[in-house]
Amino acid sequence: MRADPGLGGPMSAGRVAATVRAVALVHGCPGVAGARDLAAAGSLSAAQRLLGSGPYGRHVSIGMSLPDSETGVFAAILWQLRVLAGWQPPAGARLIRTLAGGFEVANIAALAAATTGLPRPPGYDAGALTWAWPRLRDATTLPELRAALSNSIWGDPGTDVLPDLVDAVTAVWAGRVAAQVAAARPWAAGGLALLVARRRFAERRSLPEVVVRESDRLLGERATAAADPSAYISALPATARWALSDGTAELWRDEFGWWGRVARDGRFMLGAKRFDATVPVGAVAVLAADAWRVRAALQVAAGAADEEAYDELVR
Repeated sequence: MRADPGLGGPMSAGRVAATVRAVALVHGCPGVAGARDLAAAGSLSAAQRLLGSGPYGRHVSIGMSLPDSETGVFAAILWQLRVLAGWQPPAGARLIRTLAGGFEVANIAALAAATTGLPRPPGYDAGALTWAWPRLRDATTLPELRAALSNSIWGDPGTDVLPDLVDAVTAVWAGRVAAQVAAARPWAAGGLALLVARRRFAERRSLPEVVVRESDRLLGERATAAADPSAYISALPATARWALSDGTAELWRDEFGWWGRVARDGRFMLGAKRFDATVPVGAVAVLAADAWRVRAALQVAAGAADEEAYDELVR
């Protein structure tokens, strides 16, 4: 049998089936055209009705609030990632688990906000894709959450200040994706570059130590220490520079562009005639980008976001 360099070991019928399953999972997604139809639906309930027959229908129903609908969109994708991981050999499942760490970041952010008195939405259930959530979810204060993180795979965030803690775990996730999922390194680097730019130049806040550490590793010390946006962008490696435009005045547009790159890369990977990690990782990218588009479309349908901006930037 032929060796499989992407996942190790001989090629098997199981790996072929896993690849076929990855491609099949994305076929029911609305895509760009379907998301535009959602955005133009005229109301949240009309958009929810359109979602009923697709992969989001199990988690989004007519009458849900906009926040609950947004949570449902990503819960639907997480379920698909759990199914996808179940079809993979162990090495492939580990890659999907690394990428799915973003759901645990979202859980941590929601829990951290809840310690300040904000409502706490239901956490995402990642099942076997969980990193450390069962050890974190019972924290009731930010110091408790920091202590729980310190004794987990996440490590000490170095702070119990709410926004700094969330940015720290986000940076840790980006670093781990870059180190463990080679095809996703540009996505991780670009995402971290956007986070650093937001903090330093839009919000004019210093970086937590953990963010500095991950930025030095992934973006380079010159970029981390750059004094202004121009110097920052110039110092970024090519793997990250693509995520920022000429300035940092409209980072929200760059975020749209980041998701566009993830979606394009994912579609390209899905078309690869390979039976290794390429197609499953591509499927994760396409599914995540589709969920992001659908969430944005629901915001437009509900009147909470601008349809012209959405139509201009979502391609």
